[in-house]
Amino acid sequence: MLLEVIFYAFASVLICASLGVILFKNPVYSAVSLILAFITTGLLWLLLEAEFLAIVLILVYVGAVMVLFLFVIMMLNINIEEKKSKFLKFQEHNKDKQKSILR
Repeated sequence: MLLEVIFYAFASVLICASLGVILFKNPVYSAVSLILAFITTGLLWLLLEAEFLAIVLILVYVGAVMVLFLFVIMMLNINIEEKKSKFLKFQEHNKDKQKSILR
């Protein structure tokens, strides 16, 4: 009974973390959510008594791949909101020009 409760708790955290990977607009938040999804998947494998797979998943994916993803994201310094605001200013400027040309 206790194992079922723990399983459903980890499964619900895994589903929420997976949705976070898709729904977050900030890539850093998505990567951290993916790390949480990997860790909860490893914990689920521990519940299924697959210790080797759990440790390999956590060490390889979380320890290496996700740290590399976060490093690349931090190095690229993606500011989507800043670029979007510049685009919107440019778009409004073009609308004003179009109105003046059509008059």
